[in-house]
Amino acid sequence: MASQIPLVDFLVLGDDPHIVAQECTNCGAHFFGRRNACASCFGTEFRTVSVPNEGTLRTFSIVAHAAPGIPVPYVSAIVDCDKFAVRANVVNVDADPEHVKLGMKLRLATFPIGADEEGTEAVGFGYEPVG
Repeated sequence: MASQIPLVDFLVLGDDPHIVAQECTNCGAHFFGRRNACASCFGTEFRTVSVPNEGTLRTFSIVAHAAPGIPVPYVSAIVDCDKFAVRANVVNVDADPEHVKLGMKLRLATFPIGADEEGTEAVGFGYEPVG
């Protein structure tokens, strides 16, 4: 297998791909990516916590116009994964209101998005329908 790197630093690859958040130890607020201070309480201590791989579609938009080279339509969404609100695309589903419904059950999906000259593969994530 070629080496892989995650598109974002809060995506953890391996046998059990998942995403992680930074949790403020003072107030419990969650953030994706590195933080110097909490936007809710200004605390400066954080711990890394795993985000559940399954969630529910809270809201979405079907994107019909994008930058050149970005295939459309696609589904941009917020997925509720327990106490975490994750912004991601809904993948592996037709991007239309017949197939994408509020409250639908989703699970984390990873996929290759490109490779460099040495064969190192960049990996992105989204959420796909369960079942």
